[in-house]
Amino acid sequence: MRLYIAEKPSLGRAIASALPKPHKNQSGYIEVGNGDVVSWCIGHILEQADPETYDENFKKWQMQHLPIIPEQWQLKPKAQTRSQLTVLRKLVKSADELVHAGDPDREGQLLVDEVIDYFKVSKTKKNKTKRLLISDLNLPAVKRSLNALQENSDFIPLSISALARSRADWLYGINLTRAYTLQGQKAGFHGVLSVGRVQTPLLGLVVRRDQEIEQFIAKSFYDVHAHIKTQQGECFIAKWQPSSACTPYMDDNKRVLVKSLAENVVNRINNQPAIINSINKEQKKQSAPLPYSLSSLQIDAAKQFSMNAKLVLDVCQALYEKHKLITYPRSDCRYLPTEHHQQASGIIQLLAQSTASYQRFAVNADATFKGRAWNNSKVSAHHAIIPTAKSAEKNNLNPFEKNVYFLIVRQYLAQFYPAYIYDQTKISLTIAGGIFTANAKSPVQQGWKVLFQKQSSKEQNDKISSEHGSPLEQQSLPSLKKEDKLHCDKGELLEKMTQAPSAFTDATLLAAMTGIARYVQDKNIKKILKETDGLGTEATRAGIIDLLFKRGFLQRNGKSINATDVGRSLINTLPPAATYPDMTAQWEATLNNISEKKSSYQHFMMPLTQTLTTMVNQAEHQSFEGLPKVPFKSKFKRKAKKGNRTKKT
Repeated sequence: MRLYIAEKPSLGRAIASALPKPHKNQSGYIEVGNGDVVSWCIGHILEQADPETYDENFKKWQMQHLPIIPEQWQLKPKAQTRSQLTVLRKLVKSADELVHAGDPDREGQLLVDEVIDYFKVSKTKKNKTKRLLISDLNLPAVKRSLNALQENSDFIPLSISALARSRADWLYGINLTRAYTLQGQKAGFHGVLSVGRVQTPLLGLVVRRDQEIEQFIAKSFYDVHAHIKTQQGECFIAKWQPSSACTPYMDDNKRVLVKSLAENVVNRINNQPAIINSINKEQKKQSAPLPYSLSSLQIDAAKQFSMNAKLVLDVCQALYEKHKLITYPRSDCRYLPTEHHQQASGIIQLLAQSTASYQRFAVNADATFKGRAWNNSKVSAHHAIIPTAKSAEKNNLNPFEKNVYFLIVRQYLAQFYPAYIYDQTKISLTIAGGIFTANAKSPVQQGWKVLFQKQSSKEQNDKISSEHGSPLEQQSLPSLKKEDKLHCDKGELLEKMTQAPSAFTDATLLAAMTGIARYVQDKNIKKILKETDGLGTEATRAGIIDLLFKRGFLQRNGKSINATDVGRSLINTLPPAATYPDMTAQWEATLNNISEKKSSYQHFMMPLTQTLTTMVNQAEHQSFEGLPKVPFKSKFKRKAKKGNRTKKT
C-alpha cells in the first residue's frame, strides 16, 4: 500500500480526487480504488518540547538555568491534533511506500519529514519515500504532479534548513525571553518581555523610525529653475546643477541650504542666452513587472486596498484551498517554469470569458508572448503566484477575495503584453556660466502599462513620482540640437522644506522586511542580502507583524504603524545586537546556504550557542529602569504561563 501524507486535509482531498475511484472516506484518511491511502497532517502536529520536558527544574524561570540548550532534542504531539497523529502512526506502519506531500517550501518539507522521523521509520522505507510537489489544487495540475514524483531524499537539505531554523528560534526565544523578563521584574515590570530573532529587530525598525520622525528638524532648501525659450517660441524648464564650489553650502543630499546663493543664480540668469552643451536621446524598454511572490502581493494589496499582510495571506489561502483559483500562495519566487507557458493559452482564454473587469485585459493578451518571467533557473520548489485554469464566475468571492484575485490576474496577464517603450531625452545647457539640465520622457508604446492605467489620482501621482523623479520630467521638450542658442527669460527660486521620514505602514513595513539589506549595518552582510534574503520568510512575515500587535508592542494610528511605550522601552533596554537585523539576516543567509548544500547544520548551530551565552550574560548587566512599572495587557501574557513560546519569532 502506498501512503500519501499531505500537509493538510484540503491538499489530501485534492490528491485523492486524482487517484482511482471508488473512494472510501475514513476517519483521518481516504482509501482509493487501487488500495492506496491518502492521509494528512493538520499543519504542524508535532512541536518542540517545553524546557521542563528536559528538566523539571526549568519550569521555574531562573537566571542560573540559562542558557537552556538541549543535548538531545525532543518533539511532542500537539494536544489538539493528537488523534490524527495516531491515525498516521498506524498507516505509516502498514504502508509499503510513503509519499511526502507537504507544501512546496522549507516548512512544508520539515512538517512531514519530522512526522516520518518521529515514527522511527526503517531506513529502507525512508530511502524509498517519494516527494510530491503540488502548487495548484485543480485536478489536471494535481494529476501532472502525481506523474512527476521525485525522490524525497533530494530535499533533505531543505528539511535540515527548516529544522535548524526551528531549533534556533526555540533557543533564542526561550532563553532571551526568560533572561530579559527576569531582569525586567527586578526593575518592577511584571509583564513578559518576549524577545525573538525576527520580531525584535522588526520592532527595532519601527522604534527607530518613530524616533527619527520625532527628532526631525525641518530645514529649507532651494532649487533654481530656468525658463527657456527657443527661437521658434517653444518653452521648457531646466534645473540648476550646483557645481563643486557650492558643496560647503549643501547638505549630504546635494541640496542648497543657503538662500542667498540660489538668489544670486536667479539674478545672474535672468534675460540671458542659453547654449546647449549636449543632447542625449535614447529609446528605452521596460518589461512588465514580474508575477507576484507573497510579499510583493501583500505590498500591492496594502497600497491599493489598505489590506494588512495577515488579511492578504488569509485571503490567498482561501483562494488556493477553498476556491482553487490561484497556485500555492506562500511563495518567495516571482518566476515561472518554462513548461508552464504551455498552459497560458488555456488560462487566458478562461479569463477572457469572464464578466470581471480584467476580461478586456485577457482578450488583448498575446498567449504566444514569452517574457522574462519564464526562467527555470530562477524557480526552485515553488513558482510565482498565478491564476489557475478554473473560472471564478461560479465562486461566491467576498470583496477581499475579489480584490486580491484581480491583482494576481492582472499581474499574470501583464506577462503577455509587449514592453513599455519610451524615448528619454536629457539636455545640458550653460547659462551665465552655470549648468542646467532638462529631462523628458515621451511614450512610444504603452505595452503592458495599459493594464495599470485606471488608478486613483493619488496612485498616479505616486507612480509619477517614483518613475520620473520630478514633475519637470513630465514636460515635453522641443526638437533641439547641440550648440543651439536659446534664451533664458527668467530664473525662478523655489523654496522647499526637507521632509521627515514617513511612519511605517503595512506596505512599507513589509517592504522593509523583504529589503532588509537597507537596514543592515555590516557591509559584508549587506552585500550578501542585497538581492535575495529578507527578514523572516514569505510564510511568517504577516504573522510576525500581527504578533507584535497582539503583544502590545505596536499600534495603529490610521494607516501608520507606531511602537507603543512598552515596545519602545523594550528596544531601548535591549543591547543593539538584539534589536538590529544584522544577526537574523545572517541567519537567513546561512539557512538558505544549508538548503542549497553550501553550509551545514553544525556550522550554523555551534556559533549560536556561544552567542546565546554571551547575550544572556549581557542581560544580567543591562539597565531596565526605562520600562514602565505597570505590565501591558496582551494575549501573549496570558498564554505565556503555559510555557509555549516557540512560535516562529
